Amino acid sequence: MNKVDFSRYNHVLFISFSLKLKYVLWLICSNIIFLTNIPYPNNLKVFILRCFGAKIGKVAIIKPWVKIKFPWLLSIGDHVWLGESCWIDNISSVNIGNNVCISQGALLLTGNHDYTQIDFPLNSKSIIIEDGVWIGAKCIVVGGVLIETHAVLNTHSVASRNLEPYTINQGHPAIKIKCRVVIDKAI
Repeated sequence: MNKVDFSRYNHVLFISFSLKLKYVLWLICSNIIFLTNIPYPNNLKVFILRCFGAKIGKVAIIKPWVKIKFPWLLSIGDHVWLGESCWIDNISSVNIGNNVCISQGALLLTGNHDYTQIDFPLNSKSIIIEDGVWIGAKCIVVGGVLIETHAVLNTHSVASRNLEPYTINQGHPAIKIKCRVVIDKAI
């Protein structure tokens, strides 16, 4: 029976020296501005993310300790909230729609490994989160998942497959537990 051999693993995330340098500069800024309790203004955080290539719409709320792997692979719509200690581990693109809440401690994880192969190769797939979605605290969304408009992923759940629109999903793996109805009490 074959065994995994990590000596055969090919860890290639950076193709060029300039990309390595960009990543080092991002790590410095990230550690000073994002991975701290210092309440830097959201406008400063958005400005820095945009300087590193993130596409961000109007009004993003970015709480302390938000960790983003590669901002140049991140797209965020209008009126998005990123809760404390959420982690966007995006070695592939992550696209977040408008009016989305990513709660505290949530993990968006685009990378994984093929455990069936001897060299344990890295696989990476994008994540798409459409408008009006709420990712609850301590949830995990894995690469290749589409979370359709206004779906909810309940606390501590894992989205390892697509979530349908206007559904509330829970568990590991997350399954639909009921439909989501959004009301307007102002009417």
